[in-house]
Amino acid sequence: MIPIRILFADDSVVNRQMLKKILSLVPDFEVVAVVSNGRLALARIPQLNPDLVILDIEMPEMNGLETLEQIRELYRDLPVIMFSSLTESGAAITIQALSMGANDYVTKPQIANTSSQEELEKYILEAFEPRIRNLCQKQRSKLSTNKQIYANSDQFPKILPKVHKRVDVVGIGISTGGPNALASIFPKFPVGFPVAILLVQHMPPLFTRYLAERLDQISEIRVVEAETGMVVEAGCAYLAPGNYHMSLESQEGLTRILLNQEPPENSCRPSVDVLFRAMAQTFGSASLGVIMTGMGQDGLRGCEWLHEAGGQIFAQDEASSIIWGMPGYVARAGLADKVLPLNEIGGEIVSRVLFKR
Repeated sequence: MIPIRILFADDSVVNRQMLKKILSLVPDFEVVAVVSNGRLALARIPQLNPDLVILDIEMPEMNGLETLEQIRELYRDLPVIMFSSLTESGAAITIQALSMGANDYVTKPQIANTSSQEELEKYILEAFEPRIRNLCQKQRSKLSTNKQIYANSDQFPKILPKVHKRVDVVGIGISTGGPNALASIFPKFPVGFPVAILLVQHMPPLFTRYLAERLDQISEIRVVEAETGMVVEAGCAYLAPGNYHMSLESQEGLTRILLNQEPPENSCRPSVDVLFRAMAQTFGSASLGVIMTGMGQDGLRGCEWLHEAGGQIFAQDEASSIIWGMPGYVARAGLADKVLPLNEIGGEIVSRVLFKR
């Protein structure tokens, strides 16, 4: 078994010791170095050839953003996870880091609020292990000339052939790798886009607000963090806030957003399943669901609801996904009308929405 080699940079001695100790509990993880700043991290990368780098954001001499910028110039494909604080500044900088090419992030545990060492270990392992494993497997698979990449929906089973239908709402579900993927498709939506977009990105509170602001800056359409009672309007995108499911309610010809904190689904809140279920119930066959890069299978059951309602479904392909979990489950279930590379998703959404208008 080839170990996954990890380099960690953080100026906190406590954090360095904690993360090294806990990640070393995983049999095939090897923490090859822990360093106190980005400059030292950059010096160790060519010496140690890590499979993945974890970066704190605020460090002396060279901070996380500066280090990330250098890593992307020198080691374009090296996976990087940001270790960020659950604060206003931490959220803003993390969104910036993701836009600069960080693959994912983990928020720091509130150690003062952690009741036991076991609870701390559980949090770190549940947060880091699947991310590290998925990102490194993805990177290693890129180097394998024998790997088959699926990029066409014809290679997957189909339940029933579908014809293009009128689309009155677009729902997007996304997780790991989402901010960069969304930044590539949102500029494709033109002024006067004739339907609303409902969006679930797996992120904690604060982070979703900054993501909405970032997408709004680069988009022709308006992008907002959703609030309960908002009327769903054409030409606007509504992002579910962290820790809240987003559902819908239609009364007197208007569709409004409903937020709730009902139990997580697929360990997620917000959950794509909740949104897609609401779309199927409210818009039926006029729904278009788009499931994109991310771990796990959130969105699979929601796509089943959309399919049963006669809606249309796109899934991102494996080659362009950071992690082909969520879209992979949908594609393999035969629910996707199309399996598309990232650079075609925005244009295909626009084409389907404008069809029969």
